[in-house]
Amino acid sequence: MPVTDRQVDRWLREDLGHHDVTNDVPGETTGRLVATEAGVAAGLDAATAVFEYLGVDAERRVENGDRVDPGETVLVSEGDARSVLRGERVAVNVAGHASGVATKTRAAVDAARTVDDEVAVAGTRKTTPGLRGVEKRAVAAGGGDTHRLDLSHMVMVKENHAAEMGLANAIAHFREEASFATKIEAEVETPADAPRAAEAGADIVLMDNMTPEETADAVELLREADPDALAEASGGITVEDVPAYAGTGVDVISMGSLTHSAPSLDYSFRTG
Repeated sequence: MPVTDRQVDRWLREDLGHHDVTNDVPGETTGRLVATEAGVAAGLDAATAVFEYLGVDAERRVENGDRVDPGETVLVSEGDARSVLRGERVAVNVAGHASGVATKTRAAVDAARTVDDEVAVAGTRKTTPGLRGVEKRAVAAGGGDTHRLDLSHMVMVKENHAAEMGLANAIAHFREEASFATKIEAEVETPADAPRAAEAGADIVLMDNMTPEETADAVELLREADPDALAEASGGITVEDVPAYAGTGVDVISMGSLTHSAPSLDYSFRTG
């Protein structure tokens, strides 16, 4: 999901409006995107795309996923001063937001690694409309797993489906409808439902809004029913909660907060 010219054009139109006098500056200039706090860089491909769309040369000084320190220059742009300044705020905003997602993801991954070297930390579909590609790439830059990128990537049997059709019937229905290549994941809300989901044909069983203790019980029951089924924990899990869930035996910990609640990493844009 690369950043497209259409996306960049929409971002710039939103910021510039109909008559931009603020950036009517003559001559050429050099701009530097500088981190003002420590974190993990991300979104630099999107920031570069903004400047290049405006005809400005842009060079990344670090790569997405690199740790950055206060005062470190992460991107340099050179060209027409008016164009450099026009791209400034959009580039800062998108890189700051993405870097915040990457930084929070890295913190969650590091927390998981204190307990388990294999458990994956994943994002969810709780992304900002229009920015899913940027945010999912930021999760990956932070060392996380992107999870499904959209509804076509995997079938998720949620509580609403189970309420309408029953858990086993819902899984069977979607198994019949989906391609042989499409995995089926089922949400369960009690440990006893985890083996039922696997026995009905779910490839992945998501323990939703369970405590770590309940999750561990659910994983044990799931392994007895189907050792090959993947176990996922999700539902309001914070970075502080990650070690407790990493110790339950799950394969994946998914966190909507990686994208919907990550604070932006602070960047400053300096010219001259």
